[in-house]
Amino acid sequence: MCYNNNKWSAAVIRKREETDVAANKVKMKTLVERMNLKNLTPDLDYTGKEVVIPDINRPALPFTGFFENFDDRRVQVIGYAEYSYLKTLSDERKEVIYEQFLTDEMPCIIFCRSLKPGDILLKKAIEKNVPIFSTEIHTSEFTAEIIRWLNVALAPCISIHGVLVDVYGVGVLIMGESGIGKSEAALELIKRGHRLVSDDVVEIRKVSDETLVGSAPDITRHFIELRGIGIVDVKTLFGVQSVRETQNIDLVIALEDWDREKEYDRLGLEEQYTEFLGNSVICHRIPIRPGRNLAVIVETAAINHRQKKMGYNAVQELYKRVQRNLTKK
Repeated sequence: MCYNNNKWSAAVIRKREETDVAANKVKMKTLVERMNLKNLTPDLDYTGKEVVIPDINRPALPFTGFFENFDDRRVQVIGYAEYSYLKTLSDERKEVIYEQFLTDEMPCIIFCRSLKPGDILLKKAIEKNVPIFSTEIHTSEFTAEIIRWLNVALAPCISIHGVLVDVYGVGVLIMGESGIGKSEAALELIKRGHRLVSDDVVEIRKVSDETLVGSAPDITRHFIELRGIGIVDVKTLFGVQSVRETQNIDLVIALEDWDREKEYDRLGLEEQYTEFLGNSVICHRIPIRPGRNLAVIVETAAINHRQKKMGYNAVQELYKRVQRNLTKK
């Protein structure tokens, strides 16, 4: 990783390290707002509650009395099946089950399909300081969305120095030493119709073993720093079509000063990779000399990357032509 020494980058990185997501935590307030949940226990103060596990639990087996391997740190989602079963239990049985089920570690309980908890559960939840919420969404749809969102929000995260742009649908992370021209290249790409995700500091989350998602810190979102000009608001100057909130990182362009003594790859026979959070991403090292059009180079790299993904490799095609030519001779 390469970190910039300027004050803007340092301040943003420090801010990033202080946030809840960086510590793999999501505040309950954030979850409630994001999922548009209705609070059924308004007397409870849940501001100190946090979600730390990107999975949910549908407590069908615990409601039958089987608590082995039950993880009370997960968000508990109750659908129509669990709700129907609870209605068959006597009040005495509910008292016993809820006493075992509810713990201080439990972040919250969410009822889907606008279902309502019984009085006994509400009373026990307030005693154990477990907030209860409801949503109108059907259970399967809601569980899919909350798991997807939690996997992103609680994914391992790092902050690096670079510029992330969406070029023809390819997430291109431009890296290099401070002042080498990353922001200028991004600005030219924006003028050519592509979209900015983040300038200067890029937050990278490992969503899966195959996917890295990049985004901008809240404090610098939609801004570009241009030396000699200052801070530019890309969204205001070029419109909402010129920015994106998040983008998968598919390709890395590493800019470096031209070195006459160094041999650079001219054919691209072997792919080079760089690693973030254990995931490997294809990396092209581009030597910089006065007069080189960085925006066109980045565009070409992105198109070539898409072409390879679609099954066409220009190097392999050239190699086949050479082989056919040699065979004819």
